[in-house]
Amino acid sequence: MKLDSLQLTNFRNIKELLIEPCGEINIIYGENAQGKTNILEAIWLLCGAKSFRGAKDGELIKFGEKKASVNAAFTSQGREQTISIDIESGRTAALNGVDMSPVSGLSESFQAVVFSPSHLTLITDGPQARRRFTDQAIAQIIPRYSAVLREYGRALKQRNAVLKDIRWHSELFDMMEVFEDRASHYGAKIMRLRDKYIKKLAGYAVEIYDGISGMSEHIAIKYSPQTVCGDLSSEKENYIKLKESFKGSRDEDISNGTTSVGPHRDDIAIDINGLSARMYGSQGQQRSAAIALKLAEASVIKESFGEQPIALLDDVMSELDENRQDYILNHIKNWQVFITCCDLSQVLRMSDGSRYKISGGRLEN
Repeated sequence: MKLDSLQLTNFRNIKELLIEPCGEINIIYGENAQGKTNILEAIWLLCGAKSFRGAKDGELIKFGEKKASVNAAFTSQGREQTISIDIESGRTAALNGVDMSPVSGLSESFQAVVFSPSHLTLITDGPQARRRFTDQAIAQIIPRYSAVLREYGRALKQRNAVLKDIRWHSELFDMMEVFEDRASHYGAKIMRLRDKYIKKLAGYAVEIYDGISGMSEHIAIKYSPQTVCGDLSSEKENYIKLKESFKGSRDEDISNGTTSVGPHRDDIAIDINGLSARMYGSQGQQRSAAIALKLAEASVIKESFGEQPIALLDDVMSELDENRQDYILNHIKNWQVFITCCDLSQVLRMSDGSRYKISGGRLEN
């Protein structure tokens, strides 16, 4: 996977920009708030994903303009291809000139992984951050997974609506059964795919974390569903257990007006040397664990599509000591990588690649 060119128009603080990156390491450097991360954000949109900074589409348009565009040429599976994205109130996209709707379908043709300091929340925050990471990662390799999540969310919302009214309308119990059945059906799929994905991810993450830590620490990663099931690979068993859980929690859920069980409450257990990384990990351990997860995500993508995804590393090197920096730089050899930094000295020991200085949304020669 190689990005050959990227052209941005009215994107964030960038009026016009064209970059033709090399196939190895590309360093984008400059002062804060000049547009470094905006370039990485635009590349990430080529995957059909939402902004990794949590921005709404309208926030991606340069102030005072009505429309932004991202146009790219890339090489994948030995073919030269193009993606064009227009951003107004929402996003429209075309792959090789053919309309791509929904835009999430781009993930089958263009793959990348991104790491920014905000991804430390994978370790430091509650279960929601880890569920979001897992679900986004699965959706990138199985686009239809997004539809499964939506259907589960819709059934959950309907059940919650019934919970709020059922004490005054007992006839709604029949509807409760219907929504619980739908939530169990789609929830069972979610649990199976999460378990399968986390097992793959963990295998790669353990090896990477061993390298980052110099074999001095051990990381363990495991899917931790809120609903206990014996064989998570069995959708039938997941379905039965979820149905039982929904039914068994009705009294409590009616009292609270919300659904207390199901995949929307799941977590990913991440331990270092047998202890919770979130509760007991040092800042260095937590940072290393987050990086290991993201690099492992890239390995799963390569396994799924047969090509190394593009790596987007936003201000990562400044947070690592020299030994950990060297491991990361060695691990990403033979990838196309984009690294942002303020201090160019952090990456000067890299002899290969290209460097681009950005100031005020413009590349400087």
